[in-house]
Amino acid sequence: MTQLVPQLYCQRIDPSKNMARYYTLYLQQTLFGETSLVRCWGRIGARGQEKIDVFAGERKPIGLFLRVARLKRSSVTKQ
Repeated sequence: MTQLVPQLYCQRIDPSKNMARYYTLYLQQTLFGETSLVRCWGRIGARGQEKIDVFAGERKPIGLFLRVARLKRSSVTKQ
């Protein structure tokens, strides 16, 4: 696994719509040497949800991380 751990944290707050959301995305290595992509999202201050995708190598999770990060950043800037 690379030394630098890519992380992304986004939040969207709109009081007029009673909206306060967060989205976290990061890579981590499992105990068995696999690479996992962890996504957490929900309302700020609440537990939210989590999804973990596990991959044998580093190439696919890094590609997926970049794709999801690009998607989330574009949706935040469009609003």
